[in-house]
Amino acid sequence: MVATTTLVATSLVTGAALGATAAPTSIGGGGQTEFTPGRYIVTMVDQAAATYDGGVRGFDATTPPEGEQLDTRRQVVQDYTEYLEEQQEDAAASVGADIDYSYTLATNGFAADLTAAQAVELSANKLVASIVPDELKKITAAQRSTEFLGLEGAEGLWAATGGAETAGEGIVVGVLDTGFAPENPAFAGDALGSTPGADPYRDGDSTVFEKSDGQTFTGVCTEGDQFAADDCTTKVISARYFVDGFGAGNIGDAGVGEYLSPRDGDGHGSHTASTAAGNLEVDANVGGNALGYFSGIAPAAKIAAYKVCWSGPDPVETTDDGCASTDLLAAIDQAVADGVDVINYSIGGGAATSTVSPTDQAFLGAAAAGVFVAASAGNDGPGATTLDNAAPWITTVAASTIPNYEATVTLGDGQEFAGASITVDLDPAAEPLTGELVYAADVALEGAVEPALCLADTLDPALVDGKIVVCDRGAIARVDKSAEVARAGGIGSVLVNVTPSSIDLDTHVIPTIHLDAPYRDAVLAYAATEGATATFTPGNETAYQPPTPQVAGFSSRGPVEADGSDIIKPDISAPGVGILAASANAEGAEPTFALLSGTSMSSPHIAGLAALYLGERPNATPAEIKSAFMTTAYDTVDADGNPVTDPFTQGSGHVDPTKFFEPGLLYLNGIGDWLSYIEGAGYDVLDPAVEAIDPSNLNLASIGIGSLTAPETITRTVTSTQAGTFEASVSVPGIDATVSPSTLTFGAAGETQSYEVTISRTDAPLDQFTTGALTWTSGDTVVHSPIAVRPVTILAPETASGTGTFGAVDVTVTPGGSGDIPLTSTGLTAGVFYEDPTGTETEHSGSGAAGDEFEYTATVPEGTTYARFDLDSIDDTADLDLVVYLLDDAGTPVTGWQSATGSADERVNLVDPAPGTYQVTASVYAANPATAFDVRTFAVVPGAGEPLGLDPEVLAGVQGEAVSYTASWEGLAPFTNYLGIVSYGDTGATTAIEVVTQDDVQPGTPVNTVLPTISGKPLVGKKLTASAGEWDVDGLKFSYQWQANGENIAGADKSKYTVTKADEGKAITVVVTASKKDLPSASATSEAVMINYSSSVKLSVSKHVAFSWNTVSATIRVATGEDAAATGTVKVTVDGKKIDTITLDESDNGKVTVILPKLDRGLHQVRAQFTPAGDNVTGSKSSNDWVWIVF
Repeated sequence: MVATTTLVATSLVTGAALGATAAPTSIGGGGQTEFTPGRYIVTMVDQAAATYDGGVRGFDATTPPEGEQLDTRRQVVQDYTEYLEEQQEDAAASVGADIDYSYTLATNGFAADLTAAQAVELSANKLVASIVPDELKKITAAQRSTEFLGLEGAEGLWAATGGAETAGEGIVVGVLDTGFAPENPAFAGDALGSTPGADPYRDGDSTVFEKSDGQTFTGVCTEGDQFAADDCTTKVISARYFVDGFGAGNIGDAGVGEYLSPRDGDGHGSHTASTAAGNLEVDANVGGNALGYFSGIAPAAKIAAYKVCWSGPDPVETTDDGCASTDLLAAIDQAVADGVDVINYSIGGGAATSTVSPTDQAFLGAAAAGVFVAASAGNDGPGATTLDNAAPWITTVAASTIPNYEATVTLGDGQEFAGASITVDLDPAAEPLTGELVYAADVALEGAVEPALCLADTLDPALVDGKIVVCDRGAIARVDKSAEVARAGGIGSVLVNVTPSSIDLDTHVIPTIHLDAPYRDAVLAYAATEGATATFTPGNETAYQPPTPQVAGFSSRGPVEADGSDIIKPDISAPGVGILAASANAEGAEPTFALLSGTSMSSPHIAGLAALYLGERPNATPAEIKSAFMTTAYDTVDADGNPVTDPFTQGSGHVDPTKFFEPGLLYLNGIGDWLSYIEGAGYDVLDPAVEAIDPSNLNLASIGIGSLTAPETITRTVTSTQAGTFEASVSVPGIDATVSPSTLTFGAAGETQSYEVTISRTDAPLDQFTTGALTWTSGDTVVHSPIAVRPVTILAPETASGTGTFGAVDVTVTPGGSGDIPLTSTGLTAGVFYEDPTGTETEHSGSGAAGDEFEYTATVPEGTTYARFDLDSIDDTADLDLVVYLLDDAGTPVTGWQSATGSADERVNLVDPAPGTYQVTASVYAANPATAFDVRTFAVVPGAGEPLGLDPEVLAGVQGEAVSYTASWEGLAPFTNYLGIVSYGDTGATTAIEVVTQDDVQPGTPVNTVLPTISGKPLVGKKLTASAGEWDVDGLKFSYQWQANGENIAGADKSKYTVTKADEGKAITVVVTASKKDLPSASATSEAVMINYSSSVKLSVSKHVAFSWNTVSATIRVATGEDAAATGTVKVTVDGKKIDTITLDESDNGKVTVILPKLDRGLHQVRAQFTPAGDNVTGSKSSNDWVWIVF
């Protein structure tokens, strides 16, 4: 964001809660979680209503069909959200916390004030997916932009779609911001009536609007300070505020321009709302200058205001301003429930560290509900990797320039520089302002601190009076600088950027021209000369007329260095410099207007265009809109007017509304694709039905590959919007890109076809992105997609494993270029095994059933470069969870990491961890019967541990060709786990070498290279067959010993074994011993196979012969192993047709009775089928019983 205005945003969470990443996520899901008392957002593991696709017993799926929005009035949605609320209440009650906000629609979670101890305890709760502190982020702050975009005039898009008066009709734009000023004519509308019809109307305390997609928006106008329910109209049809997270006691009062109500006290919210969907041709005056009129992008759309951002009591400082994440989360949930079609999110929090941050996840839920989300890219440019809001289901917007208000400063030596100004008299006939020019640092009071910034009370009136002062930008508000010049008697000021950034149209108290950084040195050099003067004139009098659209210097850039860097951001650029729109005012005061710059201003342009698009195509999905905008965009330009093609600056280019209704081809994607992307990015969406994809293969209108070594093939599927034949062309410098097929022919709109792009490096530089584009052309229709590829030096596996006190493992890597790659190793380091704190287990770290929890204390020494915490369950069908906390000197957790997948084993890896004491918590979520487990930690310290040999020590890399090296060891201790790290030059890539030793073996001992395996059905009475695995010696003989829970089974010493009743509930393994004459023997143990408990079902009817009026019942008895509960469902059928399904719980003791329905005359067969609730029991069916109905 720029310094025009600063507010704060939030981190949010998803409908589909994420589990642990492949490398450990922190408890908060994106960086470390510091445990301090305060407000937290707690995300639950169950999906939110917008994304719930079934799976919870008793609740049908609630996610809306593609093209439809979530209908919160449906009973299935209400039932499911009540269930989510109950789960949330259980989690909160488990630590004695009270819920402040409950979220169930876009995201599933709650906000609560927690002590540090409560936060620690709740973070380990299995119902909880993540816990993050409530945080503050920042909002991201002439020719009319509507004219520049081609909306106005007889040939403009408004006219082509029915006229400006109907542009966006039937659509609701939700604006999450600082509220709105109801008196501003941009928001004028008729009073709400009470009669249902096409216009919005009141229904009790609610406002109701029948939208163009046939669905209903239902809102509320919340009263408060200087805001009445009647301030809502047929234009702004809902206005709510959310303050519990920020705290009503922390906001300013009306004296500093803040109100506990939807009224805007800052101006930012009024500006963004009126930009997106303000009224048509609103006259505006700024600083006494009549600037003509402006219009909202979708002037016929309705606005729903959600005030989430607040000003603190200090009118000077911005550190007490912000938007609490809990408030924002509640607002998003409410916006989805109300039924908005579009959300504008001009809020951000710095460079994105994830594409699935809590904020991103929340908008996943909104997008799944059919809501288009536009978000600002951020105002931290022009540096690389500064962009926020990086998720692929969000449309992320860069800011660009349009022709704007300028003035010229002419120096006494003839140099002329044009900058932004509306305070230089705009009348061409006015007398130019002329005066002596001085630099603020040269006219400061004695002892003043940083006077070049024109801070308050730093300038000497004796030296400033009657002069024009040059002030550096920074530290304080821009208008406060000119105010300091005026205080000291100055007649004008030149504000100069120290680094490239926005030039802004502020309302200064004296004439001021704002120049960008390239002119600063020349201005300061001249100001230092004796007798320097300057003259201000309106307009741009220089030979240089800035070309447009340029991406603003402040606009944040990509690439996003997270989750593989396979997503190109920003997506698109739109006007965001010198945008004229509504601002704030107190009740009864005159409306105000402002010219603001920032990606906060560009985002509502895209939100408004989405509303305009939906006005014509009400059932368009968020992905359709985004694709249409991106593929029809055009390149921005640089300061010399040359095309800019960098997608990390402009996205796909500058939005072109004159073309996006006829895109030719669409790249469509939805919730299933997004979840597969998340899974492919290394996260666990906790849904086994979701299949991971390579993130590069998400069906976007751009192609990104964050790490390329060998040729890679990317697949895209396009949907036509017209008949025709499209020809492909592609160009990426230093890359060979081939499209197949290169021609696509469509007979009609709506047809789909797929194509592949094979990408390989030729001479592109390594470890940096090269960018280009793919274009499909059919006549005048051009479908443009940016491409960004980063060839990398090497692609190496995360881990490689070996066994034995001596031995070796081959590791295969793929270089991205040709040349030598030096290898270095650290370790091997022996792991620390932790004994059972209860003393029960003698060979394991503990043993427990569901709900049991164990704590261990570990030490990470100084100099550790890599630490690992392992939790290994003996029963691979159990579900264990691992939480690791860094403790302070008082033993209190201050930082935490969690690995809580649905699997038995868990792991946390930390790179360059802080030295100190760590608490390791192992918890048993599910195990039947109880399971034993092992806990180990590793601390890899350079120079410590056992040598890890590498052969060769330097790899001769050939681009794209796999090459191997051997990592070897000897003299390791038996029955010990080791960990080492191999590094590849200065690439930053590493491979963890894991070694597990057993008996102390002698040279020549056969080495098992592939573990033995067990095949066959793991059921009582069925036969299991062992394979010997693979060994490094030929001609071996093998013997077998079957084990149950690690104990030898008497007489079970053949390659086949028949499962017995005694094996139920046990882990079966086979130990294979390999031997050969003159060689030592060696053994290897297979992975375990769990033997489920068997079940049996008996059914008996109360009468075998009956009349039709008799009551006939069936009694079903289910029996399972003594250590397994007879819980689950029983389905009863008559003549093969289901008549009832009954749920068995433990209180039923395996017995239920069902009344049969009235049966027709004749013989009927009755049967029951048992489906167990747990995975450790096998289902079964009863034999047939019969009933004869006489008549």
